[in-house]
Amino acid sequence: MTDWRRLDPRMIVVAPVHALIRLVPLLLIVLVTGRSGDPTRVWISLGIAGLVVVGGLIRWRTTRYRITPERVELHSGWIRRQRRSVPRDRIRTVDLTATLLHRAFRLNVVVVRAAEHGGEHSGLNLDAVSGAEAELLRRELLRHGAAPSEDPAEPHPEPGPTELARLDWRWLRFAPLTFSSLAGFGAIAAAAFNLLLELGVTPRELGGAAFRLLNGTGWTLLVVSALLLAVIGSSALFVARWWGYRLTREPDGTLRVRRGLFTSRSLSVAEDRIRGVGVHEPLLLRAGRGAQTRALAAGLGRERQGGVLQPPVPRAEAHRVAGVALQAPDPTRTALTAHPHAALRRRFTRALGPAAAVVAAAILLGVQDPARAWIWPWTLVLLPLAALLALDRYRALGHTLTEHHLVSRLGGFSRRTTALQRNGIVGWRVRQSLFQRRAGVVTLEAVTAAGEGGYEILDIAPATAAGLIDAVGSRRGSG
Repeated sequence: MTDWRRLDPRMIVVAPVHALIRLVPLLLIVLVTGRSGDPTRVWISLGIAGLVVVGGLIRWRTTRYRITPERVELHSGWIRRQRRSVPRDRIRTVDLTATLLHRAFRLNVVVVRAAEHGGEHSGLNLDAVSGAEAELLRRELLRHGAAPSEDPAEPHPEPGPTELARLDWRWLRFAPLTFSSLAGFGAIAAAAFNLLLELGVTPRELGGAAFRLLNGTGWTLLVVSALLLAVIGSSALFVARWWGYRLTREPDGTLRVRRGLFTSRSLSVAEDRIRGVGVHEPLLLRAGRGAQTRALAAGLGRERQGGVLQPPVPRAEAHRVAGVALQAPDPTRTALTAHPHAALRRRFTRALGPAAAVVAAAILLGVQDPARAWIWPWTLVLLPLAALLALDRYRALGHTLTEHHLVSRLGGFSRRTTALQRNGIVGWRVRQSLFQRRAGVVTLEAVTAAGEGGYEILDIAPATAAGLIDAVGSRRGSG
């Protein structure tokens, strides 16, 4: 039996410091409030800090793990004991994460993600182990074989990794075209607003001052300032998140993504567990001819950064990395079959219907209140915008079946091209609403244990759906 092992003893320092940093606001409140000269608040603060240190020591003493040829086991807890066990043959990804504090002590958090029955994801965290042992665990846990050696420094004569992509600072131009632009602007604006509140400025006073400032050329200044803050915020987040980015193919048969300035991250995905890739093009990023590629594997779920293989990049680079990940020539750039005209009619109906309802409501409002009759002419712009959106959504629809992949594309505001391995499809769902029945189309969903669990092909003919199911089934049967 493999011996039980403890986390690195340096966690006795790191864990309490992390906890105390999170408790800083509470400790400050305790110290600031209370009567002057009363030592109680000081003793309360010292007591809280002491409990945190004792808790860190107890956590280290009661946490142990072991790696056997079949399982990874983690036991933790004193009052509330936890027992976690993950079969090694179901491990899909291993993520190494290190905050600034972890890096100062040369430690890593090892996050093991595994696929369970029914497509659910589970795993465990080893917080934290030494950098050398973390690297050894990463290799061994993604290799189905014997348990790792007890000596983390034991040499492994293996060839070096193959670099597939690295950070190009020209990609920074895509930062303002992502969600990070809104997040960065929101964070800076919220910080400024909170600062003004702390200085005693009420929201009413702030609103009045803003209205007076924005008269005349103030609105132009506001728009320019907002755009500048969005660019600065999104660029800062891009640098912090993707600093040192490298995508490599490791000798142990894994794809590895390294990135991060303040918190370093290393995600390793077993290539034999990858079931496909997705090229995502949100609206602003698509307008800038950019995209982002994600790997589809069990253990990489619906979270926003789940399976991301690269930062926002030029569209051609995203498709190139998709092909590299699947080791196939341009799977996401394959010519797709257009969907029937019934799909086009449905796109126009679903887009123009709500727009026409808004116009009708505005006209009715103008009839009831002539003072508001000026509103409805402006709502007419919604009709051509809805028509353009419908046409764009229809042009995005497409699918094809290659020798090894089912490729599909959909989406308007966020376009997604997915190349799913045929042998990764474990089932199908066919849905038909009342309106689809009248239009003579169905929605076909390929079910897989990877990624989001299912990928749709919208509004295709029932005969086409049946043909795809038969073709994938016959290929699997012959294989």
